[in-house]
Amino acid sequence: MKHAQVSVVIILFVLSLAVTAWAQPASFTVGSITAQPGERVSGFLEVPAGVDAGTRIPITIIHGQQPGPVLAVVAGVHGYEYAPVVALQRLPAWLSPQEISGTVIFVHIANLPSFLHRTIYYNPLDGKNLNRVFPGKADGTQSERIAYVLMQEVIARADFLVDLHGGDGNEALRPYTYWVNSGNAAVDAQSQQLALAFGHDHIVIDTSRPNDPARAVTCANTAITRGKPAITTETGLLGSSEERWVAQVERGVVSVLRHLRLLPGEPTRVEHPLWIDRWEVIRSEVAGIFYPQVEKNQSVARGTLLGTLTDFFGKKIGEVRAPFAGVVLYVVATPPVSAGEPLAMIGHIRVESEK
Repeated sequence: MKHAQVSVVIILFVLSLAVTAWAQPASFTVGSITAQPGERVSGFLEVPAGVDAGTRIPITIIHGQQPGPVLAVVAGVHGYEYAPVVALQRLPAWLSPQEISGTVIFVHIANLPSFLHRTIYYNPLDGKNLNRVFPGKADGTQSERIAYVLMQEVIARADFLVDLHGGDGNEALRPYTYWVNSGNAAVDAQSQQLALAFGHDHIVIDTSRPNDPARAVTCANTAITRGKPAITTETGLLGSSEERWVAQVERGVVSVLRHLRLLPGEPTRVEHPLWIDRWEVIRSEVAGIFYPQVEKNQSVARGTLLGTLTDFFGKKIGEVRAPFAGVVLYVVATPPVSAGEPLAMIGHIRVESEK
């Protein structure tokens, strides 16, 4: 989208917020946790036991004194992605409920079993990827029940959603944001503005997500298929909780709060976004040892060697090459790999002449 067009969309969206009649309820409840106007309240959403053990989801509600939208900010869907988790330990404490117009729901750690067991991608109890089982099942396995509780108690109560991710314990990743194109023009336009407000300059245009609310798959797409603008952000790498990544998450969330006018001040929008109009996650066909030959954010040509695979005795069993020219959004930077798991993600940056 040309800069002039982006500016027009921003202006129209801001005007739409100005005339939206947000009604501030006397109290706001998520699960068994209730906040009165001007209150910050923390507690747990309970995920009851079912076919396997139950678990809990720590959340904080900040319920402002003035009317405004409800924003859900979710961290820890993947438990080894630490920068967003640490950011949401700090942010609620310095956000004054008296300054908030509307309500913010902070989900500190969506996947507590994965976080506590330091597992990448998967819940250690049922072996499922939480961000692939939304909108969940009330009678499913633990991951499916976590997704169901998040859908019923958080997503259903929100007007907007930001799902915070980062480079998992095996991924060297450069920051970027997913902007899902759902075909709902109004939702897509508002989601785009969330992406610009968060501030990552690489924005992946994602047209691959289902439009069926019953098969939403991911946390953000569960919101989008229910008419709620949402984005997924990626910040940090290799499970790092370094200050630079944590601070970047905090800045992004604050900018979104200002963009939605939940918080006073001007958002810090990315001025010159790079739109990723084509992308591919390259997955391993075998289990073995991976030796990357590229780094995050590296530009590659079609056919560039991304890495080699060996068996457990050191014998080379495969090569992985770039399917097209683009930028390395992430690459697996630790040796072990299982069949079907990602090795790298390549994104093609749309140029002006291709629009």
